[in-house]
Amino acid sequence: MKAWRQPNLTDSLPESHSTIRIPHNGGFWRTLAAYTGPGLLIAVGYMDPGNWATDIAGGSQFGYKLLSVILISNLFAMLLQHLSLKLGIATGRDLAQACRDSYSRPVSLLLWVLAEIAIAATDLAEVIGSAIALNLLFGMPLPLGVALTVLDVFLLLFLQKKGFRVIESIVGVLILIILVGFGYEMLLAQPDVRAILGGLVPRTEVVTTPGMLYIAIGILGATVMPHNLYLHSSIVQTRNFARTDEGRKQAIRFATIDSTASLSLAFFINAAILILAAATFHFSGNQQVADINDAYKLLDPLLGATAASIVFGVALLASGQNSTLTGTIAGQIVMEGFIHLKLKPWVRRLVTRLVAVVPAMIVAILYGERGTAELLVLSQVILSLQLSFAVVPLVRFTSDRLKMGRFVNPLWVTITSWIVAVVIIALNGYLLWNTVKWMI
Repeated sequence: MKAWRQPNLTDSLPESHSTIRIPHNGGFWRTLAAYTGPGLLIAVGYMDPGNWATDIAGGSQFGYKLLSVILISNLFAMLLQHLSLKLGIATGRDLAQACRDSYSRPVSLLLWVLAEIAIAATDLAEVIGSAIALNLLFGMPLPLGVALTVLDVFLLLFLQKKGFRVIESIVGVLILIILVGFGYEMLLAQPDVRAILGGLVPRTEVVTTPGMLYIAIGILGATVMPHNLYLHSSIVQTRNFARTDEGRKQAIRFATIDSTASLSLAFFINAAILILAAATFHFSGNQQVADINDAYKLLDPLLGATAASIVFGVALLASGQNSTLTGTIAGQIVMEGFIHLKLKPWVRRLVTRLVAVVPAMIVAILYGERGTAELLVLSQVILSLQLSFAVVPLVRFTSDRLKMGRFVNPLWVTITSWIVAVVIIALNGYLLWNTVKWMI
């Protein structure tokens, strides 16, 4: 691969670029605090409503056996997000800009269209998840809940005017709500700790059992999100670090700590959803719970606490709102990076949201709860299809010395990254093939 075909003349996410000060000689903890934030926005994609359905299905059907899949998926995510942040810091390009500067115009346009489809699918999961949460908590009809999600567009516009640090803080608070919610649910469920530790150990049974393999692939497909790779390579550039080799080296170090710690939180939350489903449903004979609505309705009687379902619903609403913030920012990054098209922020976000709201509204009106649950699963399949078109360019760019200079991947990282990419592509292709066969 050659060096960049053309110079990058436009900052990524220009209204927020280099707006957050990094203290000079501030010590480890002050410096880490300044870099903390982008990882939280990335972690949101690994705990969005699309993950809930696969985790609930896995726990209710197979107990703790698929915890190892969540762990492996999270390790994959940590590696890919590290490559993403390194690309942004080392080159000053986000992944969309890097694709535009490296590939021909037809290829770039194709990648842009695929990225937009992925973001629309992500937004679809957020719309449905928020609407389901409003329905569960307040009895709000699904179509009305879907319609209200349009207001998120104006909320994000308001928050972004307050500064990128404000958005990071809001996301952090919402993650804390989800974390506390599932911590409470875990205390009520009282899962078997020894069995949980056993579930973290990979087993051949996952591969040899067709039903288990299908859900395992679904967990992987719902975990590694393509829009996060575009997002992370951009938002790490909101930090005003020195654009020197030493400054970039420090930025990569602290951004990696931020990313890894945040994704560890995402692992805990994803694992907690599966553990809750296993402890509450699987071992009580309710092994076919694969729907968020059913899980909500069964929590109170099975756990014996009237607050259990409410806490579950609040966590779901927080998850949907969090994902809304990151999904719409990713949409802006992708459009500006691939085609240099700048729209007014409210126009860009309204278009993105309407692409998700229209199909969700139609399905909610015609088919109700069951239809929205199936649409949620379909959105994850669409994401699976697009994932390889983000992972492959990312691994190629970060493994190319002409593009990355001294920050090129070491050989062992390159080999590991390609193995991860091939595994993700193969498993998601298998998931897509089986889904198409089932639909036919």
